Amino acid sequence: MASSSSCASRSAPDRRLAAAALLAAAGLFAPPLTGEERLVGGGSEPANLADALPVALQSPSAQRVRVEPDIPPSLRQTLDTLVAVPPSPDQVWAARRWMSQMEPKLARFIPDEALRGEMLTRIYHEARLAGLAPEIVLAVIQVESAFQPEAVSSAGAVGLMQIMPFWIRELGRSADDLMDPWLNLRYGCTILAHYLAVERGDLTRALARYNGSLGQTWYPERVMRAWRDNWWLAR
Repeated sequence: MASSSSCASRSAPDRRLAAAALLAAAGLFAPPLTGEERLVGGGSEPANLADALPVALQSPSAQRVRVEPDIPPSLRQTLDTLVAVPPSPDQVWAARRWMSQMEPKLARFIPDEALRGEMLTRIYHEARLAGLAPEIVLAVIQVESAFQPEAVSSAGAVGLMQIMPFWIRELGRSADDLMDPWLNLRYGCTILAHYLAVERGDLTRALARYNGSLGQTWYPERVMRAWRDNWWLAR
């Protein structure tokens, strides 16, 4: 693993290539589930210690305002297209094994054992449905809200994955409550998967889009550090 000083001296394309190679080596581009199991559709280092806080807790001056994107028609039906499919025995075994590995890692953020188990179950389920690696989803949640389901940023982003309320309007789901942590997960995973598709698998750019900082790398690098330090699994 390169030192932080050497990483900072790399150009943005070099950092994207390095991150892609690291992800590929770790097997963190989870293969999308097929058919009815799959949801449709889809810089610089932080300048100060405030940028080390979860996005939801940063001061207004430190936060980046997320720009409302152009929403493709295919994404408007995304949250309505899921049909529950019973998991296979292999999938059940893989989920249980993953949860047993992640449970002690999550304990520092969620002391309650029952809530921790439910959180891991939901994260694994939503990530796999969206074709994302659940470890990356954990890293995004850590950076965005530090696993606080009622977090609200000064820019108005809400919940575990800090979803902007305009998504409710754009997706035509006015009754949705982004304070519902499991619905928030569904939104966040769907949006990130959409951006990953838009960026043709470039996770660095997809994460920057998610944060509203496309063209900069500080946010993707922060997510990747969280993943490396807290959610890495040897494959």
